[in-house]
Amino acid sequence: MREGKAMRELTYAEAVREAMTLEMRRDKDVFLMGEDIGVYGGTFGVSDGMLEEFGPERVRETPISEAAIAGAAVGAAVSGMRPIAEIMFSDFITIAMDQLVNQAAKMRYMFGGAAKVPMVLRAPSGSGTGAAAQHSQSPEAWLCNVPGLKVVIPSTPADAKGLLIAAIRDDNPVVFLEPKLLYRTKGEVPEGEYVVPLGKAAVHREGSDATIITYGRMLPISLEAAEKLEKKEGISAEVVDLRTLAPLDRETIIESARKTGRVLIVHEACQTGGFGGEVAAVIADSEAFWSLKAPIKRCGGLDVPVPFSPGLEKHAVPTLDNVTEKVIGLVRGQRNRSGSS
Repeated sequence: MREGKAMRELTYAEAVREAMTLEMRRDKDVFLMGEDIGVYGGTFGVSDGMLEEFGPERVRETPISEAAIAGAAVGAAVSGMRPIAEIMFSDFITIAMDQLVNQAAKMRYMFGGAAKVPMVLRAPSGSGTGAAAQHSQSPEAWLCNVPGLKVVIPSTPADAKGLLIAAIRDDNPVVFLEPKLLYRTKGEVPEGEYVVPLGKAAVHREGSDATIITYGRMLPISLEAAEKLEKKEGISAEVVDLRTLAPLDRETIIESARKTGRVLIVHEACQTGGFGGEVAAVIADSEAFWSLKAPIKRCGGLDVPVPFSPGLEKHAVPTLDNVTEKVIGLVRGQRNRSGSS
């Protein structure tokens, strides 16, 4: 749906804002709600200027209560509106888990499809800003365990815009996590409306020796690692960006795993119980298993609260060196076992 559209460079934050603005202009039932989203423009400046265009009725400041924000969004959605509810940090979704997990995710099923819950819960996620343990988590694995919720984590400005438009138009509750370190990154974004379908991964780089499966903030690191591996080690790494964790594009995962025979899964969240385990299970439970030349490997965050110290924080999540070394181990380890160089 992007064919023929003019391209220009936007930041990730600008792309998110443009998606919300276009949908609010298109559909009067779409509105934005959250803490400090109006005059202040949002904690990370994402909604800057939207109050001036749409007014306080459609850019609604809320009390400091994530339970109230999510609960009001569920009520508005089931009543026919399409709310975009912003949670200031994804860590605070924990305060809204009852409304999100026991109400929003279950309602359409329990009413036999007669009710719709077309709401988007947006939240900045991840580490890297020195915000410490209570403001730096990556909660996607918790959310993917809930049937009825869709979970989206865009990695590029273009996908942030197209996926958010798709999420707003969806008739189901969508949790839209925005890695905060990506807000200032820039990329080409098509003008006007376009939709990136939920549930479809993107192959950002073709390769033949190993597959790196990733999402969110780890995509730029994985792509840099792939370039480094090609230039310095002669290793051709394919890079797959999941984009949507629920629904999950199993077909692309399996196809890439069969193609290269070696898989590294990279995510910022803690490795234990992280979403990488689900991706590994998808491969192990498919015909791709028989094409594997080495065990599936994961490269996740350390199982520690995210430190406040910048030096410690940097090493609590995967780095370029971590990813590069693990791919080399996958490829060279197999070559050594097979007796070749």
